[in-house]
Amino acid sequence: MQIAKDTVVTLHYEMFDAEGNSLDKTEEPIAYLHGGYDNILPLVEEALEGKAVGDSIDVTMQPEEAFGEFEPELVRTEEKSVFPMEVELGMMFEADDPETGDVLLFRVTEVDGNKVTVDANHPFAGQTVRFVGKVEEVRKAEPEEITHGHVHGAHGHHH
Repeated sequence: MQIAKDTVVTLHYEMFDAEGNSLDKTEEPIAYLHGGYDNILPLVEEALEGKAVGDSIDVTMQPEEAFGEFEPELVRTEEKSVFPMEVELGMMFEADDPETGDVLLFRVTEVDGNKVTVDANHPFAGQTVRFVGKVEEVRKAEPEEITHGHVHGAHGHHH
């Protein structure tokens, strides 16, 4: 079966930065609903269209095509006292964006005395990313998966 709209694609991947350093890779395969459901990067989805089990892709994306440009305004330094617990590097916190009202996910990037620096940029923001993937499985999506816009079951979403 070929990858097309409303198919469930299971794949292994590895992502690299512009210097060829590994950024991320699957230990277990991931599964996503193909066909414009925003479950995977658009250029990766485009490259996978029409592929079948055993096929591979190799896509290099500029920051705006991958995880976005780095936005300095998404980096903030706060007093340690505004955090509800002992703060450590890598911890994640949700906070409301006062300008848009959106909820942002901040990652602690520095703890210096009573100051804590948090960053809502994706960790790979501002980077050119190379995505290398291999298709492990392709199947027709279940009607419920199409309605919900994501994969259920193994390697997918659990309700």
